Amino acid sequence: MSAESTDKTILIIDDDREIASMLHSVLTGNGYRVFLAPNGIEGQRQIETQKPDLVITDMMMPRMGGFPVLEFLKTLAAPPAVIMITANEGGRHKAYAEMLGVADYLRKPFPMEVLLESVRRIFAARAEAVEKPKPVPLKRATRKKVVKAEAEIDSDDDAE
Repeated sequence: MSAESTDKTILIIDDDREIASMLHSVLTGNGYRVFLAPNGIEGQRQIETQKPDLVITDMMMPRMGGFPVLEFLKTLAAPPAVIMITANEGGRHKAYAEMLGVADYLRKPFPMEVLLESVRRIFAARAEAVEKPKPVPLKRATRKKVVKAEAEIDSDDDAE
């Protein structure tokens, strides 16, 4: 399951050491640079220092969960993409996560290939967005007022 090396960095924020370790192994095995944080507080610190390209965060964690991390990311000028992972079945949670801008929302347990496909899709979409030339704003056509020369106005008045 090895892949070519990439310059993309991923931060995993999860309090479950087994899950974090498994995600770390799979992602590093696929060429990504991966950092770990055990909770949202440490995750925020690492987002500021490591500037990851992608954050994979659990929803429910002690000290600080995934939603405050998403709210924090909304304050950044150029936030990384986010995949939220959770065992929670609630539709309201998914809707809130999407409102806060997650790129994907995965319910545990999920096959590792589903996670890898999500990561690849997010990076491909971001690369495509960067490569697309930004449209040049069109200038609004303005109508120029035609001002008659004073001599013409005077001659118009004389004609009457």
